Amino acid sequence: MRAWWIWMVAGALVCAGYPLLPDGGLTPVVVYNGFGVLAFAAVVAGIRRHRPAAARGWWVFAAGLISYVCADVVYEVSGLVLGEHPSPYWDDLIYFSAYPVLLAGLLMISRGRGRREPAGLIDAAIIAAGAGLVFWVLVIQPTLGEQGIPLVQRLVKAGYPTFDVLLCAVVTRLISRPGPRVAGRWLLAFGCALNFTGDVVWSLTDRDDSYSDTLTHSCFILAYAMWAGAALHPSMARIGHRAATVPRFRRGRLLLLGGVTMTAPAVLFLQGARGEVINWPAIGVGAVLLFLLVLTRLAGFVGQTQRQAAELEELAMRDDLTGLANRRRFELRLRAAVAAGSPQVCLLDLNGFKRVNDRHGHAVGDHLLVAVAARLSSELPGEGLLARMGGDEFALLLADASAAEGDAVIDRLAGALRRPFAVDGHELLVSAAIGVADGADPVEVLRRADVAMYAAKTSQARFRRYAVELDDRADEEARLGAELRSALDAGQFHLVYQPIVALPDGRIRYVEALVRWGRRSPAAFIPVAERNGLIVELGEWILRAACDQFVAWQAGYGDRAPERISVNVSARQLAEPGFAGVVADALARAGMDPSSLIVEVTETAVFGGGVAVAAVEELHRMGVRIALDDFGTGHSSLGLLQTVPVDVLKVDKSFVDNLALAGRHAVIATALIQVSDGLGLTAVAEGVETAEQAALLHDLGYRFAQGYHFGRPVSQPAFDGVEVPAR
Repeated sequence: MRAWWIWMVAGALVCAGYPLLPDGGLTPVVVYNGFGVLAFAAVVAGIRRHRPAAARGWWVFAAGLISYVCADVVYEVSGLVLGEHPSPYWDDLIYFSAYPVLLAGLLMISRGRGRREPAGLIDAAIIAAGAGLVFWVLVIQPTLGEQGIPLVQRLVKAGYPTFDVLLCAVVTRLISRPGPRVAGRWLLAFGCALNFTGDVVWSLTDRDDSYSDTLTHSCFILAYAMWAGAALHPSMARIGHRAATVPRFRRGRLLLLGGVTMTAPAVLFLQGARGEVINWPAIGVGAVLLFLLVLTRLAGFVGQTQRQAAELEELAMRDDLTGLANRRRFELRLRAAVAAGSPQVCLLDLNGFKRVNDRHGHAVGDHLLVAVAARLSSELPGEGLLARMGGDEFALLLADASAAEGDAVIDRLAGALRRPFAVDGHELLVSAAIGVADGADPVEVLRRADVAMYAAKTSQARFRRYAVELDDRADEEARLGAELRSALDAGQFHLVYQPIVALPDGRIRYVEALVRWGRRSPAAFIPVAERNGLIVELGEWILRAACDQFVAWQAGYGDRAPERISVNVSARQLAEPGFAGVVADALARAGMDPSSLIVEVTETAVFGGGVAVAAVEELHRMGVRIALDDFGTGHSSLGLLQTVPVDVLKVDKSFVDNLALAGRHAVIATALIQVSDGLGLTAVAEGVETAEQAALLHDLGYRFAQGYHFGRPVSQPAFDGVEVPAR
């Protein structure tokens, strides 16, 4: 960067000081041509130092530059030796040899290593055509028509503006090509513009007078400075990098091209205003050429817009992860298929996919989905439309298949999924619950397939085809699953609260929050929610509603409010990533102390350890109390007390029912209270239904109990006979 600054400052000083040098001496010749040689050396140094993407183009450009400088030297030497500047002469031959090399280098630099951009080339051609028309009418044709000058001299004089037109096109290509807008690129373009300006000024005046003019020399010196500065600037390495975009009709480009198309009428008006003979053939050819080029450019623009629209539509209809069709495309195709006939629709839901995510991480889970999509696609060469509907659910649409043909395809897919998947070094086994349906309504056929899929999941069948009985009798769980989703969206659930009292006085100390849905028993819908995953969303709602209600009771009852509230948490919730964060957020939103919340988990939920136990430990560290529900009926109750942080043991109702009878039930109940007291835990006896059971439990040492004897679950328990409206 330092070398670039030094060079640019030196170039500016030389350019500013050159007009002050005495005319006609050797000093201006040495300064002018010496600076050209230094510019060539600077370009070579920049190429070797920065190693640009378009290195070959830069070397060709450097060769054209030194040829250009050599032509300048020959011109100056011939003037000093001969005392005049003959035309044409050897310097003209060298200039005409240097221009194509210079232009080829610029074109290679502007093109870089990326793909060719026809739109950019057409833009350059439009500008070249407009400039060419102006030069032809105002410069080239008048020059060629000067009868007092030899033909060769006229051709030479017309050749320079011709090369200038080409230079104009290349510069346009350089600055319009997509790519990084770096300083080196603009310096290169400005250098070309200055050289172009100098040539234009010279071509419009007498050669002997203008070429010796110091201001024109200053213009060329500044062009050398810009070119060499572009090569020395660090950004030159990025000129010519592959562009990710194509030229677009930005406002500046549109104004430029629009202005160029007006060159034909502008030249026409100019010749008319000057009283000249209008050059109808040249203006006509130029106008037609510009029209055709602009028409071609617009056609390309329209085609590009249509391609981009098609690509956007394709992206909007494709699943990003698997590359399959997404739900939107599937539903659109399903509508069309239903309008034309009665298609077969299959829904596939992977079994055990959540365990893969929990055990191996979501990255492995994503790769598994990609592998499943690939295998399913390989089993369906040109058969139907396979889509990912979201999560681990896939769908297949067979538009023209009969029921028997659909069953055959589904059976083949089910067999393919039974083979293990090799994913990231793991051998993973997954299966799928598959439901198949047909119908004349797209919404209904999807619902039927969903019902059949849940039926397959419940019955562990290879796949299930929808039948009316699935809605009416045989698979109530499948229908419940769909209704659960609707009920959750519609807010049809509510909470009731069962008191947990102190013995022997029966004063309410805690409450347990229980969910209700109309007249349905929780035993009917909770297991369904566990299996279909809705328990996660439902459980979060229960948790938040219970915390809000507890805070309302604290504000309304004061010291008479319950000390804690208990919420049941399922194994599926504990396995959900970030569950402890959900609890923390619910407590924070309600403004509730973590120690006031009791999370009840079953022994089965935490028996396997892993993610569930980690979640329980995190909750315990937050200050939330942990209760083992239905204690004594699980896998290894006493062992769990050593591995899981527990504060409360809820003794199962089965040990309380026959407590009044002498025997093992009384012995177990006695042992459990002793274990609790020995470990410093709180024991709560569940299912107390009589005063006799309550008295016996108190005699055994129990200080907390719950059951119908003390109160059934209600929306608003009565604390000391005073009721505060529920939230």
